[in-house]
Amino acid sequence: MRQFLIILLLAFLVGCSVYQADVSWPEVHPLGKDLTSFYPSVHISATDKQQKLREPKGVLTLHDVLALSLMQNPSLKVSAWSVRTGEAKIQQASRLPNPELETEFEAFDDQTDFSHAETPASVGGIETAIQLRYPIEFGGKRARRQTVAELEAKLLGWDYEAKRLDILTETTLAFIDVLQAQEQVILNEELTRLSEQVLNIVKAKVEAGVLAYIEQVPAQIELANTQVSLERSRYHLQVSCQVLASTWGQSTPTFGRVEGRFETILPVPAVEQLIPRISVPELDRWQTEIGLHQAVIHLEKSSRVPNVSIGSGIKYFKADGNVAFVSSLSLPLPLWDWNQGAILAAKYNLQKAYEERATVEMKIHTNLAKAQSALASAEATVLRLKSDVLPLAKSAFESTSEGHRIGKFTSLEVVNAQRTFFDFKREYINTLTEYHRALAKVERLIGQPLNLQ
Repeated sequence: MRQFLIILLLAFLVGCSVYQADVSWPEVHPLGKDLTSFYPSVHISATDKQQKLREPKGVLTLHDVLALSLMQNPSLKVSAWSVRTGEAKIQQASRLPNPELETEFEAFDDQTDFSHAETPASVGGIETAIQLRYPIEFGGKRARRQTVAELEAKLLGWDYEAKRLDILTETTLAFIDVLQAQEQVILNEELTRLSEQVLNIVKAKVEAGVLAYIEQVPAQIELANTQVSLERSRYHLQVSCQVLASTWGQSTPTFGRVEGRFETILPVPAVEQLIPRISVPELDRWQTEIGLHQAVIHLEKSSRVPNVSIGSGIKYFKADGNVAFVSSLSLPLPLWDWNQGAILAAKYNLQKAYEERATVEMKIHTNLAKAQSALASAEATVLRLKSDVLPLAKSAFESTSEGHRIGKFTSLEVVNAQRTFFDFKREYINTLTEYHRALAKVERLIGQPLNLQ
């Protein structure tokens, strides 16, 4: 009995393992490394449920919106709490099984009367046994179960890091859309102002009898079109601001506008230079993933070793008042089930993981090649528009406008020159947007800023 109590005491001390927090978060990748992300506290408090969202005002930069999203994005918070859940499961996996208290009543003659309100032990002809049973695991099950839980929690950490990079990219793309929408509004406001000027000049000439009324119609149509485009661009800006605000959990935007280096472009490296720089959680996680499948194989193999349940206690004989010490041993006989199917399935899953890793790597390389191609194409188009096309279109528009004042060109020719110039400006804005969107996707695929040395 004393030895059994010593075993229970040792099991209790071993089972009281300390909860280890912050063991499942991987190293932060370079992309957005300078920004603070949401990490939930180990101990849940009332303030965790009452945290208010920050509602920014005024002008926001890209750094501002990324900082807001990494601290307040609901999806990122969900992923962070999943990591904490995984760490809690590590604690649970390390626990030893609880002992069991067993009481047994046995009648050995026909004089026993169970109808009395008093306990059977007080009736003659009853044996009462009380035992404390404890299951003992063999084969290293507990340690292997804990290893599996640790690796599963680390995979949740990789999921969090991937979600963090996704939120960075999602917020960057939304920020770019707001920048584009702002530029479109400015462009349409300028176009509307110029269209009004052209119409006023034509009206004055019509009223003076220099031009026929028909010369006024193209200018009126152009002004109406520009006003429609202006209203449409303002609505698009409003929607883009709502999308951006949603990345940090705000339903209605409270900021005034965003500010960024919209016309700044970087040299685009060749895809062969980008591939060695790839460092993303989708690839870095596979060492942990494969380790998990190997640990599951070991755990399933350990399940073949049967556990033993030992017990010790006392037995009281009511007939003569004697007390005896009793002990028991329970051992399952694995005659048919050796966990063969589970072991084989775990081995298949390991081979499947190797193939999945190769598939993910190929997919990332393919997507990187596409994104780099789009980035290089946008860069070339931006440079060509900025250096050649826009100056020529602007010069043609200014010359036509000046010629119209002296009667050299018709109002229709002025409208066409104006439309051509602003179409190229709009294309310039759209191509800049394509460039920055492709840049954000390339940086997500390599896990670091493009200009990081």
